[in-house]
Amino acid sequence: MGVDEANTSVRVLCRKLVIIKNEPGLQWLIGSPFFPLSTIVSTLRCTHTLPSSPLSPHLPKESDDLRALLLRGFEVIGALIVGNNPNFERVAGEAISASRELRKALGRDSEEDQNLVGAVADLETGDVRFFVSKSGNSTSLESVSDVVYEDQPEKYVWERGCLLRCEVPIKVPIYCPVDCPKDAEDMYLRAMDAIAARFRDPQVIYMIETFNEPSTEVPRPVILRGVELDCHAGLRNARLSSENAQEADAKSLAYKIQVSVLINRSGNSAKSAAPITAYFPALKETKLLVIDYKLEVLCYAMKDFSLKQAVSKLIIPGLVDQLCTVKNTILPNLLGQHPLLHPYHFSPPGFLHPITAIYELGYGEAEMKQVEARRSLHLRLALPFDRPLLRIANAINLSTAKDIARSNSIWKGSPLLKDAHLGIPSSGVSGGVVSMVQGSYQYYHYLHDGLDDSGWGCAYRSLQTIISWFRLQQYTSIDVPSHREIQQSLVEIGDKEPSFIGSRDWIGAIELSFVLDKLLGVSCKIINVRSGAELPEKCRELALHFETQGTPVMIGGGVLAYTLLGVDYNDASGDCAFLILDPHYTGSDDLKKVVNGGWCGWKKAVDSKGKHFFLHDKFYNLLLPQRPNMV
Repeated sequence: MGVDEANTSVRVLCRKLVIIKNEPGLQWLIGSPFFPLSTIVSTLRCTHTLPSSPLSPHLPKESDDLRALLLRGFEVIGALIVGNNPNFERVAGEAISASRELRKALGRDSEEDQNLVGAVADLETGDVRFFVSKSGNSTSLESVSDVVYEDQPEKYVWERGCLLRCEVPIKVPIYCPVDCPKDAEDMYLRAMDAIAARFRDPQVIYMIETFNEPSTEVPRPVILRGVELDCHAGLRNARLSSENAQEADAKSLAYKIQVSVLINRSGNSAKSAAPITAYFPALKETKLLVIDYKLEVLCYAMKDFSLKQAVSKLIIPGLVDQLCTVKNTILPNLLGQHPLLHPYHFSPPGFLHPITAIYELGYGEAEMKQVEARRSLHLRLALPFDRPLLRIANAINLSTAKDIARSNSIWKGSPLLKDAHLGIPSSGVSGGVVSMVQGSYQYYHYLHDGLDDSGWGCAYRSLQTIISWFRLQQYTSIDVPSHREIQQSLVEIGDKEPSFIGSRDWIGAIELSFVLDKLLGVSCKIINVRSGAELPEKCRELALHFETQGTPVMIGGGVLAYTLLGVDYNDASGDCAFLILDPHYTGSDDLKKVVNGGWCGWKKAVDSKGKHFFLHDKFYNLLLPQRPNMV
């Protein structure tokens, strides 16, 4: 195998390409036909390998998974192999060969000018070397001399492109012989293949609606007929021809495009006819099977891509891909109870593009089959296993602008302030390292919900803020409890007498830990300090908490309670600041008033005027909720 030195460039948009763990394996490199060749958008782990070789992919299983997971508009453009590999060129060639075989298994475009990328990462250092195979030739590789890591990858992807969405409900009745499973399978497969072929039928009509930012103006839909579509040319070639043609429908500045599929039953025939019912008597005992499913696909396209080409090269193949996944999932239990399948789209952290997962709704989210399905997705996407990122509640909200406007019109009340700390000024700690809450929360403070709890409810409000964090991170679906419900929980576990319910008695860190355990099953760590003067000594431990757990912390001392959102700590000098969310605020939920009034902001243990924020004559308890280990 020869290696040529050339001025070949690879552009890396994703941050997950950096090898962190000393873990050998194979990763698929994902790009897009809309981007320059050798542009890496994301990586997906290969999770199905041959027993004889952990670096050799099981292509049928891998292709089935990626066909369901990967949006049309993105494609496999290469592979990365991590390991102790002294012969980089040989291993890069193996990576390119594996990616080429996967592309064939996926049935994706394989134009001759497609450059495939082979990357090799050293298991110990994490250094990555890139090679490119030109024009389908795997025996001659070019060593990449220039690797560009994009500074603004989100802008690179989404200023150029937009999402297309298409929903198609299908309901197919099939009469199958009970005593001949093979005949039933053949009838089922023919019916599903007929549906796939219908998407390319000349009589099919695609109605395309664009949605810009929510507004009162509704653009007129575009109608495309099946006879106008070209479903044969490759996507990359279609992209080039679309650029050259400068078609009239190519300019779309929408951030989302909705595509609906209709069937023109009458066609253009001059001879009209009434519907005809045909009767075919069954010769054997039969069973009625009803395939009831709603296809829902997302695709990615450049904003100047022709709508005709988008439907031909993205929407239709995407519908066929998802139909194939559904067909293969139902087939093993065709004559039994069919799984209740539903597609969901997610935008996991660290990914520049959405992914699709098809879940079986016959199982609850906490049931082991669903948990294992999510764990396998976390493994493929290199997501952490201690937080729910792919639950149904995490799915992207694909409501159209009209749906959003309708829901806003019936909204009752004003929403709580969320993530009040974003955009506040820096702490002023020179050379400090900031560690803060991970994820979103709602700001609960005095007088919320029409309850006057001034002077006694600050710990209750801090607890409500903490529980809102667990809700927004999808760890729980329970409502944020009221003061009375918090008190009721403490009575039920025997910590308080019944007379406690409805009282104005204070609670502290210990009571908060009891409530979190009872209502959410969340365990807590408690740090005790004898004086507010000792709190800065706990900054290193608090920084570790925010980096590993990321949950809000409750600080209780004397008669006051605060919510801690982060610390800024200089390990060398010991200088530090605390990011405090103060539940004692009694004003309106106006972010400017909250921030400018210092109700959310950085507090130093001793400010420039010598004033102590934490009292020296009071002991403090810090409640550190632990993130549940779950997906």
